[in-house]
Amino acid sequence: MLDIRDIDVFYGAAQALRGVSLTAVPGRVTSVLGRNGVGKTTLLRAITGRQPVRSGRMTWEGQDLNRLRPEARARAGIAFVPQGREIFPLLSVRENLETGFALLPRAERRIPDEVFALFPVLKEMMGRRGGDLSGGQQQQLAIGRAMVMRPRLLVLDEPTEGIQPSIIQDIGRAIKFLRDRGDMAIVLVEQYFDFARDLADDFVVMERGQIIRAGVRADMEGDAVRNLLTV
Repeated sequence: MLDIRDIDVFYGAAQALRGVSLTAVPGRVTSVLGRNGVGKTTLLRAITGRQPVRSGRMTWEGQDLNRLRPEARARAGIAFVPQGREIFPLLSVRENLETGFALLPRAERRIPDEVFALFPVLKEMMGRRGGDLSGGQQQQLAIGRAMVMRPRLLVLDEPTEGIQPSIIQDIGRAIKFLRDRGDMAIVLVEQYFDFARDLADDFVVMERGQIIRAGVRADMEGDAVRNLLTV
């Protein structure tokens, strides 16, 4: 289980997160919602070790995350699909996927069949450069690369941003498949309310670096949560 308790994060003198608490457990999707600039990406950067935590506690499977560097968190089973995808444009699809091998024992260095079952276009484009793929295909590649690591915690930052509707559906099906497998906790940052609502088992809404509402999927029905996201 991911257990975050009362974390504060600063960028210089500016406080980005204030007393944020969150949990994520295997077999469930925790959706993090909020307008632009409220601290959602900062929260994910704190979880993955890209941004230090000033105070508070984060544990994953009993380990103190505050003491682990980003690469150690990846070895501990935390995979990150960043906003903007961050694939390697000059590497082939195959080579992009194989970058996930770095943290695996040699005997496990293979691309899982489920990557191609969920995203068959990747198998068709194994020799294509990552930079030649469409935005939606690059997003599928970024998720596939994370899956190669066999994560137990998958952290996704706005995977629907700038993606065509048909591929949004594919991404949604992939997240549901990984959740329903039951061995992976998922934290999903999303601005597209309907997408988040359909996937969420648990949710939090952020405003100005704080969590202002939290609950389960049933609490997201109606306009109450949607209104909190309206500019």
